[in-house]
Amino acid sequence: MFGFKKKVPQKSSKFEVLAPADGRLIDLGEVADQVFSSRMMGEGFAIVPENGKIYAPVSGSAVSVFPTGHAFGLHTPSGVEVLVHVGLDTVSLNGEGFHVKVSQGDEVKAGDLLVEFDPQVLQKHQLDSTTMVIFTDGFPSKIQVNPKMVNKGDRLIG
Repeated sequence: MFGFKKKVPQKSSKFEVLAPADGRLIDLGEVADQVFSSRMMGEGFAIVPENGKIYAPVSGSAVSVFPTGHAFGLHTPSGVEVLVHVGLDTVSLNGEGFHVKVSQGDEVKAGDLLVEFDPQVLQKHQLDSTTMVIFTDGFPSKIQVNPKMVNKGDRLIG
């Protein structure tokens, strides 16, 4: 009315989690590895990817990038720690078939490409490509998953 603008406080960034790949979303309890399915490492979900591209499910810092390319630790601005683990027993490949697209210390946005892997290499070694997204710290809620097909970037939480 008098030409003064009310200063609006900045909203804190909304926490959201995107699908890290095209594929079938499944409950963590369905993963064929007890460390993940028992939620020993934390709450989360899994995706059986349709192709060899895995994207960041959250925005944050890449605090761990395993040299083998099979796992990534992300730390969000809100303090949530997220592990993206590509496949079961894929560490045994020592990086064969994995092409990492980020470096430790990089800032990533949800939807940025983390790694490309060759599904044929996993098949040749009879390894499962199921990719887990585990909230290792700072995520207090239990996650209920309705198994369904998802596309990379679909909003799953938030």
